Amino acid sequence: MDALKLMTEGMLKEQPPVIEIGDTVNVHVKIREGEKERIQAFEGTVIARKGGGVAETFTVRRLSYGVGVERVFPIHSPNVAKVDIVRKGRVRRAKLYYLRGRVGKAAKVKEALK
Repeated sequence: MDALKLMTEGMLKEQPPVIEIGDTVNVHVKIREGEKERIQAFEGTVIARKGGGVAETFTVRRLSYGVGVERVFPIHSPNVAKVDIVRKGRVRRAKLYYLRGRVGKAAKVKEALK
């Protein structure tokens, strides 16, 4: 058990991104194409967080040309270069799966007051 704990500690990021459900985030992902590596941005609303420790993930949803696109990102992945918070959202749910059935203004999340 101690060996497993030591192995997973090396994989954890020192400063994981502080994101919450409902936040609009810009995730910068490293993409490898052959020997080249580039960074691609994916902006959307955080609709879920799952797991814990090394296996913790968050799901980001956005509309692209009228089609809903969701991506699941591991928080501690080395392929996630950085996560920028565009705006904070105010929600009363732990999972925002209900946004999947909504389009346009109905799919918006209210902004949190400071």
